[in-house]
Amino acid sequence: MQQPYTAPATGRVLVVDDDPTVAEVVAGYLARAGHEVDRAADGPSALARAAGHRPDLVVLDLMLPGMDGLEVCARLRERGPVPVIMLTARGDEDDRVLGLEVGADDYVTKPFSPRELVLRVESVLRRTRPAERTSAASGPLSAAGLTIDAAARRATKHGTELSLTLREFDLLAFLLRHPGRAFGREELMREVWGWDFGDLSTVTVHVRRLRGKIEDDPARPRLIRTVWGVGYRFEPDTAAEPEED
Repeated sequence: MQQPYTAPATGRVLVVDDDPTVAEVVAGYLARAGHEVDRAADGPSALARAAGHRPDLVVLDLMLPGMDGLEVCARLRERGPVPVIMLTARGDEDDRVLGLEVGADDYVTKPFSPRELVLRVESVLRRTRPAERTSAASGPLSAAGLTIDAAARRATKHGTELSLTLREFDLLAFLLRHPGRAFGREELMREVWGWDFGDLSTVTVHVRRLRGKIEDDPARPRLIRTVWGVGYRFEPDTAAEPEED
């Protein structure tokens, strides 16, 4: 059966990289894909451009002169939710994890395929569009004191709003829709991120960050349980014994 055509999601993308060749190639591919592209070569310029005209997504190099990408990402997150895909030339996993910890939604390691980067940008943008979400994901979800309003992209715990990144929100919504079911990291990456490839540590870091925001004691999680040898399970019965993380 032929799959229905889905138009690519487009938007305003801010590309931040001090390497003019990389910035030009990335901007060119994004522009040809229909995106409106803005560019900045350093952190202060990126923050100024984002303040002047808020982007729909930021492609951000980790290694910037002066103010590095980690600080830029953190400052962008302070101003409100904006998806960030971080570019890194480093192979050290600790650096990639740091990017995710400060709020980046994903990273791409240099050298990378510009076409792959465009696909990831469009995947993230598509998930931010209310019209693109399925009806199953659009209704309110509630469990264990948590409430998700998919249409408003709003999550609360006992009535207090949670500050979640794009992926943290999508991950929580997915788990709330499937209580009591265990999911492997590969399956979560496919269902939540929409990718059949990628570094599975991305899932691990997002689970850890989400636990830090929804668990009473993130070191002894009750809601997002580790299923050893499998992955993770959302357990709405908070009377269960907490696990040692």
